[in-house]
Amino acid sequence: MSTPRRPQNPGERRARPAAPQPRGSGEGTRKPAPRPQPRRPAGATGRPAADRPKGPRPAAKRPGPARRPQPRRLKLADPKRRLRVVLISLAVVFSLFAARLVQIQLLDAGTLSADASTYRYVDVVLPATRGSITSANGVALATTVDAYDITADPTMFTQDALHIADGPEQAADLLAPILNLPKDKVAAKLRTPKTRGITLAPRQTPQARNQIMDLRTALAKKVDTKTCRAQKALTAKPLDQGGRATIDESCANPLEGIFSQETTNRVYPAGGLAANLVGFVNAEGVGSGGLEQQYQKLLAGQDGHRTSAVSGGQPIPTGGGTTEKDPVPGSDVRLTINPDIQWAAQRAITDQVTAAGAEQGYVIVQDVRTGQILAMATSPGFNPNDLSTATADELGNPAVQDVYEPGSTAKLMTMAAVLDTGSAQWDTHVTVPGTLTRAGQVFHDDVDHDTWYLTLNGVLAKSSNIGTIEAAEHLGKDQQQSNQILGGYLQKFGIGQPSGLDFPGESRGILANPATWQGTQQYTIPFGQGLSVNALQATSVYSTIANGGVRVAPSLVAGITGPDGRFVPAAPGAQTQVVKPATAKTLEQMLESVVTDDQGTGNTAQIPGYRVAGKTGTANRVDPKTGKYNGYTASFIGFAPADAPRITVSCTIQNPINGHFGGPLCGPVFKQVMEFALKTLQVPPSGSAAPNLPVDWKP
Repeated sequence: MSTPRRPQNPGERRARPAAPQPRGSGEGTRKPAPRPQPRRPAGATGRPAADRPKGPRPAAKRPGPARRPQPRRLKLADPKRRLRVVLISLAVVFSLFAARLVQIQLLDAGTLSADASTYRYVDVVLPATRGSITSANGVALATTVDAYDITADPTMFTQDALHIADGPEQAADLLAPILNLPKDKVAAKLRTPKTRGITLAPRQTPQARNQIMDLRTALAKKVDTKTCRAQKALTAKPLDQGGRATIDESCANPLEGIFSQETTNRVYPAGGLAANLVGFVNAEGVGSGGLEQQYQKLLAGQDGHRTSAVSGGQPIPTGGGTTEKDPVPGSDVRLTINPDIQWAAQRAITDQVTAAGAEQGYVIVQDVRTGQILAMATSPGFNPNDLSTATADELGNPAVQDVYEPGSTAKLMTMAAVLDTGSAQWDTHVTVPGTLTRAGQVFHDDVDHDTWYLTLNGVLAKSSNIGTIEAAEHLGKDQQQSNQILGGYLQKFGIGQPSGLDFPGESRGILANPATWQGTQQYTIPFGQGLSVNALQATSVYSTIANGGVRVAPSLVAGITGPDGRFVPAAPGAQTQVVKPATAKTLEQMLESVVTDDQGTGNTAQIPGYRVAGKTGTANRVDPKTGKYNGYTASFIGFAPADAPRITVSCTIQNPINGHFGGPLCGPVFKQVMEFALKTLQVPPSGSAAPNLPVDWKP
């Protein structure tokens, strides 16, 4: 049996082996039937059947012996060349890495370090709580409370976001009444283009914030229904012809883009009470007026901070931890102000300024023994909770910032110099003519009169300019020496000197060097023209006389309560002996004549049950805008009880229209405030009658 040969090509048909032949003859055997050939469809060979040659099919060609394929020989590359290429490539790569490392570690190290700190570490300021300002009895005049900034994201109010065209207007209708803002202003802010965050209303109360957030939540619940959720999912729904989304408007929440941010707010619970003293803070919360400005550092405290590593706005747990420094709260400032007396003073001066048609006025109440200010009221005033309605002039404290020529209230200092030097006594006879000529100027009294025959007490009681000039001329052997002596006393009383309050914008007044007094100036200064004071300086003069001739520097602050809660009282005011106690006592009695005698100018200041000492003042006023005399300054300053002085009250009214004399205008204000203060402090009535010193004499 022979083995068939392997075809040369795999696709070549393999020859079938011959069938075995039976042994013996061929009878009875059948040849195998020829294998039927499959019929190919016409055209399968690319040639039509009609074109095929007819007749027997030629015998197939037998394949020759198979040839074994020869393997392909590989040619190996040069290994040295390959190694050189690899080494050069590695050298280039490592050179690039080395150059980058040099740049990072040496050239850009500082910049990259700063950038890393900037972008990786976030420092958050922890604001300190601002200290409070309170009255003498602890009533808060300025304090800090929790507040919220109402903010918004304008991109959430667009038509695409809300599916309504008037989203800002609908939100404004809801927010404006709560924020107390015009609707158009709120809507305009909500339409701010290309802005993700705006502040609609800063420092709103927790009540306002809660009202807005509750309304926002209620609207969100209203639109969170199955129907609304289905409609809101159709964000690609077309718009109608009017440009409005076809989605139901009841499914839009116009407050969805409203948020709140925690902050603090400086508030003044007493409103305008003592606002001229307390002052105010600016939009950044920094003191910009009054005691808020003067004690800014103490009140502000020290901010803390928190530094933490973040990534994508989130803290990094393994980023090196968080460092934190707690803020130090500000100190509380307790004033010497009595809120009840302050209220009475503000009401009295406000009413009188209005009635007199005056430009402004101020009242000061001072404790004569301690120098503490119990009240300092001005009119017109302002409300520090709403500075938008106040003018620049109203935001100050004219009681210490404005200066004016005091007029006849300054005659007390001239009389003090005359009595203290022994140049005259209270009962010294003074002949007062109707006019007096000095330095080419004719001087008059406020009223025309024939010759008066007055005691020195009468000169003060009737407020005679001429009599005061004559008394001052006897201070020295000549006019120059008299000027020097009088000038020295004025300085000891604090004229032209700082008061000691260090109040922002406080004026020290105007007092020329006595050596330079000349012409009419040396004759007008004795009766209060030609020098300027502020209202506190003028008040302090009378407190000095009431305190036995000892001047105590005025004070407004009773003490400071630090962050540790410990109260540290303020140091007492500096004391200066200005005149002898006997001189002060005589002057007290002379001042009583001004109020009690029928010829005195201060009868309107009388208080039943109390002895009152005081002095009226009516001076020509220098207009600060023109520098020329225009109008009048009316004043009254006094203290009570005169037999045991406790309180000094001063009233000053600038540029009144309805009257201009100090007695009729300021006498009633003095009486109203003094009477209230005596009762509030429970000062007992006087236990003796006034001495009623003689006012005139008969030649």
